[in-house]
Amino acid sequence: DRRRSVMASPAGCEHYIRSCLLKAPCCGKLYVCRLCHDAEENHQMDRFKVQEVQCSDCLTVQQAQQTCQQCHAQFGEYYCDICHLFDKNKKQYHCQACGICRIGPREKYFHCEKCNLCLAQELRGNHKCVENVSRQNCPVCMEDIHTSRIGAHVLPCGHLLHKTCFDDMVRTGAYRCPLCMHSAWSMEDHWDLIDKEIAQSPMPTEYQGVTVKIICNDCQTHCMVPFHVLGMKCTGCGSYNTAQDGGLIHPPPPPPQQDAANEPDTEPEQQDQQDSPSPL
Repeated sequence: DRRRSVMASPAGCEHYIRSCLLKAPCCGKLYVCRLCHDAEENHQMDRFKVQEVQCSDCLTVQQAQQTCQQCHAQFGEYYCDICHLFDKNKKQYHCQACGICRIGPREKYFHCEKCNLCLAQELRGNHKCVENVSRQNCPVCMEDIHTSRIGAHVLPCGHLLHKTCFDDMVRTGAYRCPLCMHSAWSMEDHWDLIDKEIAQSPMPTEYQGVTVKIICNDCQTHCMVPFHVLGMKCTGCGSYNTAQDGGLIHPPPPPPQQDAANEPDTEPEQQDQQDSPSPL
């Protein structure tokens, strides 16, 4: 049938391009997608339990499938019979390990068993694994990451946050992971600038020689370094992403100097002989 490849009139929403409505298994109401349902109702739709859809062309309610059984219109260029996801073609694929559909193409991603998440191929063997990391909420917005339609960004420490939340961090200059405080990107150039600023900004006399114990958030080194208001540099990795561990440590005061006027005269007779003429 020629119409099998033709999309029905888009029911559409801000989330997906599709030509059918989902019949919610929880309340029996018709919605374009689960996200539209969840925004209107006081409960959530289980996408996996959807069994019926309504064609937006002929209004036939039928079993969930890609093509209308009545008018043969296509409900979506992509269809997953597990997630019951209809959408335009974005090179989606269903990841069995994740349990949901991901935007592909599939060959550009792999599923990390420990992180329990699909990651870009360039991260294979090149990222720090955190077990089930995507099952935690985004530490910035506190919303779900695993099933979110917003892409996830992997920090050097292995923690995840939404790509949009990471972009906000970059924009505001918040350079540390909200969970472990590790630097969220390479900071070497910034550390070099702080080196120069410290070299040009000596501390007042009363703070000369003052030291402090610090912990490095990047390499976990504990060390004692000179105190400076602009930052304390880790002796392990050179990072200024450090935290003060205790109060300031002042150097011991110098020993008191002896007053020269009160020093005993050790050679009085010799002094007299040198300053007086010899007798005849």
